Amino acid sequence: MAKKFAPQQFLNRELGQLEFNRRVLAQAEDATIPLLERLKYLCIVSSNLDEFFEIRVAGLKEQIKLGGIAASADGLTAQQTLQLVREQTHKLIERQYHLFNTDIIPALAGQGIKFLRRTQWTEAQQAWVKDFFFREVMPVLTPIGLDPAHPFPRVLNKSLNFAVELQGKDAFGRNSTRAIVQAPRVVPRTILMPPEISGCEHGFVLLSSILHTHVGELFSGMEVLGCFQFRVTRNSNLFVDEEEVKNLRLSLQGELPQRHFGDAVRLEIADNCSPLISELLLKEFNLAPEDLYRVHGPVNLVRLMEIPDLVARDDLKFPSFVPSVPGVLQKKGSDMFKVMRKSDVLLHHPFQSFKPVIDFIQQAASDPKVVAIKQTVYRTGVDSALMEALIAAAQGGKEVTVVVELLARFDEEANINWANRLEEVGAHVVYGVVGHKTHAKMLMVVRREDGKLRRYVHLGTGNYHPRTAKFYTDFGLFTCDEKVCADVNEVFSQLTSLGKARALNYLWQSPFSMHLEVLRAIQNETRLAKSGKRAHIIAKMNALLEPETINVLYEASQAGVKIDLIVRGVCALRPGVSGLSENINVRSVIGRFLEHTRIFYFRNDLKHNVYLSSADWMDRNFFRRIEVCFPVLDKKLKKRVIDEGLKIYLQDNCQAWDMDSAGHYRHKHPRRAEKKCAQYELLKQFTHTPAKAIP
Repeated sequence: MAKKFAPQQFLNRELGQLEFNRRVLAQAEDATIPLLERLKYLCIVSSNLDEFFEIRVAGLKEQIKLGGIAASADGLTAQQTLQLVREQTHKLIERQYHLFNTDIIPALAGQGIKFLRRTQWTEAQQAWVKDFFFREVMPVLTPIGLDPAHPFPRVLNKSLNFAVELQGKDAFGRNSTRAIVQAPRVVPRTILMPPEISGCEHGFVLLSSILHTHVGELFSGMEVLGCFQFRVTRNSNLFVDEEEVKNLRLSLQGELPQRHFGDAVRLEIADNCSPLISELLLKEFNLAPEDLYRVHGPVNLVRLMEIPDLVARDDLKFPSFVPSVPGVLQKKGSDMFKVMRKSDVLLHHPFQSFKPVIDFIQQAASDPKVVAIKQTVYRTGVDSALMEALIAAAQGGKEVTVVVELLARFDEEANINWANRLEEVGAHVVYGVVGHKTHAKMLMVVRREDGKLRRYVHLGTGNYHPRTAKFYTDFGLFTCDEKVCADVNEVFSQLTSLGKARALNYLWQSPFSMHLEVLRAIQNETRLAKSGKRAHIIAKMNALLEPETINVLYEASQAGVKIDLIVRGVCALRPGVSGLSENINVRSVIGRFLEHTRIFYFRNDLKHNVYLSSADWMDRNFFRRIEVCFPVLDKKLKKRVIDEGLKIYLQDNCQAWDMDSAGHYRHKHPRRAEKKCAQYELLKQFTHTPAKAIP
């Protein structure tokens, strides 16, 4: 049993997430990154903060409301954490909008991409906006005057709204002084004005500016004293009592609409909003003054994410590239089964194409020798060639089993729709195990060959989602190794049937063996170090939070084990503390692609064990999810994972951030050393990318 360490030896999860967003914001501040990509990073920060408030801050507020006073591993209570989160988030958002107003907007204007302010519209622009308002906006508006007969309307989560201050009497003699106008969801938030009117190549008008200008048209005969945009963020956790429900899908379908109207956790308003209106809104949403965020600009920067797609300026974006396909699969019409019988195949996305995964399912769906297909689905998107292939396979009479995770956050509706379509064609659809999300990425095909059944599997670190496979880094492994396939079959049996969990040959599985095996592997390195042998651990993941795992890493460090951790997001471990973790280095890599691979390397007395997984080292992944961690057995592929997934990231001196013992990060900058950027090196190695595109 690992010994326990003091709370001050752990870092706070919520504050770690804010640190991650500071690193993302630094990408938007980096003038060497293409301008429209910098705008995207700025928007990503807002998107990340939305989810942070919807889930993490909402969770803190729930704990406080229920009277929770227990401290987390770092020793902070929910109330203390919430106070620190508020303070740091206010500073982060202030920095974000300062960058937007003083750097990004002027730089875009210099490239002929302008946000046309209503105070500077020409007569022609005013006429165009007026016509657009009456033609496209006013017909779908429903202004709500606040009086005893018209209570405050229900405001959707993250929707754009306007609080209007009025003076005068209306047609019925009413003297209401306030109204709410909800921006219609059918109208885009950024509208492209014709170049001949805007006077520039790409002139955009914000919907908020149009409504501000013409809001008086909605209140005939009354004087508009002020019009202020606001946006409320709500608790988006779904509350489904999984132990009580008889049909999880039906219960979830009933709960989903309520997500838009959960308890308010944050209020964003324009910085010109009057104190009277801000107090009214805070009271209406039952929020404290600390939950109010005044911003100098649009209250929803996420909406500007669409701008790069509306601007045809390749010189202001990351250069396009064509991902490669492994040589053994390049021949047109390659037989995936024949290739896999010869050797395992490793794909490294997005540098290598996701298409072979689609080809594998499509070949299986049409192959008369294939008798069964089984797959887990966590996130796959609204449009998915993979899901269509599964539907076709079921229609063709094959046994198709799909484990759909209905509680994949923010993808619940898409997954329910796929489940319905699959059931309609006779596929077996199950929802995993109550109380445990199915997060494992597994695909198994059963084929009749020479009178016997043979299994083929694909295992991955990322979702079966063709779109995200273009900008998430992930590994996928094709194999027909009998023992690995037997393990995958056993996990599928657990998910669809009943019975005790049996021991697996190679796979580590949550919630049964993965946590224990990870601890054992770390402790084995500790034992080797104590015996005088060289010991080394390299682990790459999205988050490191589980206390016992951190404890055994501390013990390993104290024994002399060299530990390199590449943690993209939150890390609760404190590296570099004398006598505790001086042998541990932690870094985060933030670049063009979202680092999503989970790789665990243990030197193990020169055996060089390498595992790939869908799981981070977090409580939820170890104990509340169905996860798998699988070894890379082929020596050549093992070397590839070490070289492409670990070593090159440890050498990165451009996009890497090294963490100190206080949880702060320092951006690496090449000085005299040669510039080394992991993602660009992999682009050069694998893709068809113009040389000038590689810095």
